[in-house]
Amino acid sequence: MSGLLRRLFAPRWKHSDPEVRRQAAARLDPHQPDQQQMLECLAVDEDAGVRLAALEHLDDPERLLLLRREGASPELEARLVALLSGRQGRLDLPQRIALVEGLDDPRLLNVLALQGDNQQLRLAALTRLEAEEDLIRQACDNGIAAVRHAAAARVESDAGLTRLTQEARRDRQVIRQARERLNRRRADAASLAEARARREALLAQLEQHATAPWEPLYAGRFRHLMREWSHLEDLPDAGQERRFQDACQRCRKVIGDHEAREHAHDADLRRREDADQAREALIEALEESLESLHHGDTLTDQDIASLRAQKQLLAHRWQTLSDQHLADEALRARYDAALREYEHIVQARVRLDERAGEIEQALQSGDDERLTSLVDACAWPDGLAPAPLLRRARERLAHQATAADQDLDTRLVLFGEELERLEQLLESGSFKGASRLYQRLRQWAETFPQERLEPHRATLKRLGAQLAELRDWRGFVAGPKRDQLCQAIDALAEDSTQTDAELDQRHRRLVKEWKSLGDAAANREQSARFRAASDRIHARLASWRERQEAERRRNLAGRETLCEQLESLLAQPDSAADPDALREIRDRARQQWRYFSPVPRDQAESIGRRFGHIRHALQALIDRRAREIAEAKRALIEQTRALRDQDLPPGRRAAQAKALQRRWRELGRAPRGEEQTLWREFRSLCDDIFARREAERDDQAREAQERLDTMQALIDRLDAWQPMTSDEAEQLEAAILEATALEPLPSGRRSEGMRQRWSGIVRARRARLERLKVAEAVQRWRAVRPLLEAHLRMDAERLAGAEPTDVAPPDDLPKPLARAHARRNAARRDPPGQDEVAERLARLRVHLSLLSGGQVSQRDDPLRLAIQVERLNDNLGRDASPDEELRQLLCELLATGPVSPALWEREVVELDRLLDSLLQLPPP
Repeated sequence: MSGLLRRLFAPRWKHSDPEVRRQAAARLDPHQPDQQQMLECLAVDEDAGVRLAALEHLDDPERLLLLRREGASPELEARLVALLSGRQGRLDLPQRIALVEGLDDPRLLNVLALQGDNQQLRLAALTRLEAEEDLIRQACDNGIAAVRHAAAARVESDAGLTRLTQEARRDRQVIRQARERLNRRRADAASLAEARARREALLAQLEQHATAPWEPLYAGRFRHLMREWSHLEDLPDAGQERRFQDACQRCRKVIGDHEAREHAHDADLRRREDADQAREALIEALEESLESLHHGDTLTDQDIASLRAQKQLLAHRWQTLSDQHLADEALRARYDAALREYEHIVQARVRLDERAGEIEQALQSGDDERLTSLVDACAWPDGLAPAPLLRRARERLAHQATAADQDLDTRLVLFGEELERLEQLLESGSFKGASRLYQRLRQWAETFPQERLEPHRATLKRLGAQLAELRDWRGFVAGPKRDQLCQAIDALAEDSTQTDAELDQRHRRLVKEWKSLGDAAANREQSARFRAASDRIHARLASWRERQEAERRRNLAGRETLCEQLESLLAQPDSAADPDALREIRDRARQQWRYFSPVPRDQAESIGRRFGHIRHALQALIDRRAREIAEAKRALIEQTRALRDQDLPPGRRAAQAKALQRRWRELGRAPRGEEQTLWREFRSLCDDIFARREAERDDQAREAQERLDTMQALIDRLDAWQPMTSDEAEQLEAAILEATALEPLPSGRRSEGMRQRWSGIVRARRARLERLKVAEAVQRWRAVRPLLEAHLRMDAERLAGAEPTDVAPPDDLPKPLARAHARRNAARRDPPGQDEVAERLARLRVHLSLLSGGQVSQRDDPLRLAIQVERLNDNLGRDASPDEELRQLLCELLATGPVSPALWEREVVELDRLLDSLLQLPPP
């Protein structure tokens, strides 16, 4: 009862009957707030009549817009359009324009732009439209020219402008402006494409230039390409700018590497020139020293010591320079010649020192024969200034040789010259030389007649007095010195606090100072005292000297062993010896030589000369091997340069460059200065080769990326393409050929995904084209449906007993259908049984159902199986074509007859339904 009561006493606008609610809506007053709310509730009622009756009383667009947000309906939108367009209601134009400017529904705005009662209203609605499709519609269909022009002005795409030129038939101005804008856009696009093509061509030239090797015009061409790039008017995109910067960076690297190589080469040349100048200065200094020995008067011990020190310094400096750069052959020959001259002089001095004591005895004893043999045995070099002792011996021999042959006057002249030399010796304070020459002059004076010697007698006497005075002065000075030396050596002999080495050092110094005094102020007591103290020191140092001597002999044996080892190495040098290993042997030999020190004094000079020859030969071997390695590395550089210029694949070229690098490491080091220069040149060539390989890899990666991008664009284009006729199959085949040309794609997940998507799209488009062919076959069948209808009429007349009548075919009937038409006319003349015709129609219906994918009734299963077997047998060895099969079926349908009207009425519905299903295309 509660439900019935509620229905009886419920308000009419809430009644369950829509008609009651519609009547209630017609009696509600919208000016009363409570009834207005009722009307608003009814405006969204589920019944269209109720909504329409309620909306007729609502004329406030703002309230209707609020109701529309809760739920839109066609009646509500129609009421809004009527109110906002001005057809109904009493709203003024500014209010309606303000409301339209707040709308965002494209459908409502389109209607208002087309149906508005005022141009401003339509323009306001048009302003709110954003979709190009809507703008094209307004430009073509709007009834106000200003609105059409405003809408056309906002169309920007080429496709939209093309549509305007084709569809805006009612406004020639719109067509003209659209055509002008389209032509202008196409011209701009062509200009932009041309500018982009120029930029791409310039960029390709720059990238090709970046991979090219250095040549003299490389930097100029790079600057020219940079200027051409800056003069282009269009702006590059991000990819082009990145490629441009990469190419510029590679070009600058090539230029920088070349400049670095040039600077390094120039620096190496400067270092080589400095080394050659330093070598030449050293050789000239040694040659000047040797030349001065030939032009001097005498060769003193100081001259020999200075020459040896200079030679040792030169050899050390020469070795340091040779470690950096090899000397050329001319300087090397001069150096060897200077060393041979030095050895010649030193050997002559050694021979003289070995015979010095015997020469002194021969001079004192006057044994000229012995003196001659000793002078000849010294083999003093011609042109070399003689040593003082050798000079004395030569003068004695010369004097004795010429004494018999010279006359008295000549001898007196020579005697006067000797007196002058005696005076020079006295003035210089050379007591020993002056004393020996004075004694010889006195002996020589006894051989002259007294009357002829008279002019020189006073001079000889005067010089003798000066010599005596010099002797007295030396004695005056040497006396206290001798006392001091005797006291010092006595104290040293009694001192037990000093070590043996210090004692021997001080003892040697004192003995040297004692000997330097000569015979000045000499007396037997002091000499015996000094000798006794020296003997005590000798006795004290006897055991120490024995140990020192044993150590010297061991060191001498070590040096001899070292020399023998080095000589055996030099006797059979390895042709493939590593200069670094030889340098290490040389340095270790120097260390061992210094370690085996000291050696016996009488053998130090000979073993030193032996080691000097060995070290010189070892350095020559090192230099020779270093030059051989330098030549081999230069040959490797030429091979690398030839490899760089060969037309080989970059990968293969890089593999061969790696093999050359391994050979470079196996060769060893060239001379230090040349090694750096050669390595920089070799590394630069290898860098060029590897840079080309990297550039090829980048090009391959870029090409692969471009192929992927092109394939992706092709997939997107084919995915967006939906064929509308079967004639568009050529586009699909062209796309397939384009995709085949892009193969092989780079391996990866993206490529696999693209292949799968491509295969799916191709299958879908092929299926759509097949369905289009089938649909077109159905359309062509419908075009000949009147012919079938004519045959059916003739069949009915024939089955009714009339004479068979042939149906005339159309003029444009295809040949297969023409043959089927002839068969139908023939079947009417000699009709088969109706059961056979019914079976053939049923078979055609089942076959058509299989072709369209429809369901087959259970009673037609035997026919279905038989038809499937036949289809398999017929299509064996070839692909079945659905449109071909359909054409055959339709030809067979046309040829089947005569068909009674009852039989046809029974089958035609199902046949038409199956044909209609074949017209349906798959969704895009």
